[in-house]
Amino acid sequence: MSLTITPRSLDTNIKELLEGVNSTRIQLPEFQRSWTWDDNRIRGILATLSQGYPMGAIMQLQYGNKNIRFKYRTIEGVTTPQQEPDYLILDGQQRLTSIFQSTFSCHSVTTRTEKKKEIQRFYYLDINRCLDANEDRIDAVLSIPEDRKLKANFDRDILLDLSSSELEYQSEMFPFNIVFNSSMLMNWVLGYIQHWNNPDAQKKINRFKEEVLDTIIAYKLPVITLDKMTPRDAVCKVFENVNTGGVALNVFELVTASFATCDFNLRKDWEVCRDIIWGKSEPLNTDIMYGVDETSFLTAITLFTTFKSGGATSCKKKDVLSLEFEDYQKNKQHVLDGYKLARKFLLNQCVFRKRDLPYTTQLVPLAAICAEIGKTIFEQPRTQKILATWYWCGIMGEMYGSANESRYANDIEDVVAVIRNQESLNRTIRDAYFSSTRLLSLQTRQSAAYKGIMALIYQERCQDFVRGTPMDAAKSMDESPDIHHIFPEAYCKKQGYKSEKWNSIVNKTPLLPESNRFIGGDAPSIYCRHIMRKAEISETDLRNRIESHSINYDMLFADDFEHYFIARAQKLLAIIEKAMGKNISDKNSEQTIQQFGCSLENNDGPLPVIN
Repeated sequence: MSLTITPRSLDTNIKELLEGVNSTRIQLPEFQRSWTWDDNRIRGILATLSQGYPMGAIMQLQYGNKNIRFKYRTIEGVTTPQQEPDYLILDGQQRLTSIFQSTFSCHSVTTRTEKKKEIQRFYYLDINRCLDANEDRIDAVLSIPEDRKLKANFDRDILLDLSSSELEYQSEMFPFNIVFNSSMLMNWVLGYIQHWNNPDAQKKINRFKEEVLDTIIAYKLPVITLDKMTPRDAVCKVFENVNTGGVALNVFELVTASFATCDFNLRKDWEVCRDIIWGKSEPLNTDIMYGVDETSFLTAITLFTTFKSGGATSCKKKDVLSLEFEDYQKNKQHVLDGYKLARKFLLNQCVFRKRDLPYTTQLVPLAAICAEIGKTIFEQPRTQKILATWYWCGIMGEMYGSANESRYANDIEDVVAVIRNQESLNRTIRDAYFSSTRLLSLQTRQSAAYKGIMALIYQERCQDFVRGTPMDAAKSMDESPDIHHIFPEAYCKKQGYKSEKWNSIVNKTPLLPESNRFIGGDAPSIYCRHIMRKAEISETDLRNRIESHSINYDMLFADDFEHYFIARAQKLLAIIEKAMGKNISDKNSEQTIQQFGCSLENNDGPLPVIN
């Protein structure tokens, strides 16, 4: 059941808002980014304000819900002693901060140029330009250095000096930062009249006050207020929807803000946990876990926590946002241990590097499952087999590409039940399906199944063609083997073979870079002879190396692409079936025969007739 929220909307005088900011009744949640507007954007919003043009709504959250006590901070430029706020700004920080610092503060505004150079500025309204209908209002908003002197020629020449009230009157430049101070505003207007001491000047300043200053003072902003009982996940969603101009808020930042009220810095704690998860102190230097970020870590903890609670297992955004600090502290170490076991599992499955990891997302349920079963049960051969079957079904079925939270919950419930000899639906295993024709569309490492098949080839203890060295974890990290064409691309193009075949995963395998360079664009029969001479090995040795990649050596050496291709496709399907623990049902389907030219059933008989 979804929760409906009913925000209140009220047009609020800008001065009232700025007074709330100055008194710290209105503050920012800690997860808000810093104020970032540059000088030109400040001038733009001040021009908008002076004309009474709309600038969008402000959205705020009523503070006071004991279950959503986000850490808060004052808007930049506020010097008033901080108190507990009444409201937290969700949308409108950049506008409010710019207007507050420019119009309400007696201090210069610390901003930056378009080239990111930090500058100090006061802002002025050019009275004559403001009253000229032909002038663009932004040209009437002047940005003046902190000493209130506009200079040129490497600061040797003063173009405009506004360092005293008299000089402001003389130049007819109104200081923006007194507009909301009624006594200072009145004194300035009287000072201007006295300085010029003529009826035209009085008419001008009266017109400026009526058309410009009164517009600013009377300006109202629509303020949308979310009730303090608005749930955390709704706050997060609302912020994401309205914060289109900045970096999207993520779950981690909201939880960080929530935990901060417990005097706990979640970000610093994550940095410690991250190094553990990434295996920074492990003997084998591999980046396999580097894709685990702070949000997925919280998701794994939430998944584990809800599973342990005995209620509904869930790790959707709302569940992560509802994670209690006490549960985080209680379960964090279990999940960290789970990630350690997950890393070990991946290496055992011959997934060695981050770029070769089929799904980072699948690590969430894997870590939670490992956290639940613990090291002793994890290391049992039966457990390893169960985990491997589930893992490869998820990959070859390509089941973790999007919105996975429900699958995560199914995974931990099903896999743990199987390990404990309990009744299980085995939903990921049940639903996983791999089509024979998928081999043809696996052309790049962008897909999980592509990466998965390469890992399965590694599992067959494949050897480098030239060196004969096994492609293990150490070799993978030290020398970065990559995926290369078995029948070289240049040769295939020359022969006119279809790219859907020669560029598919069926014609690819992991090799060391030097072996790939050595092979070049030659026909297999040629490069095989070159390898035997260079490596000084027998044909038997070469055969063993090549066949360790599930390649038919005789067909390869005969440059028989079509029969080689079918034979390797059959071998790969057999490897996939073994990993998934289930048969691939369409090897003899009409579609398979049409696309491959024959059935992919491996009957070990004579060579198939290829259409």
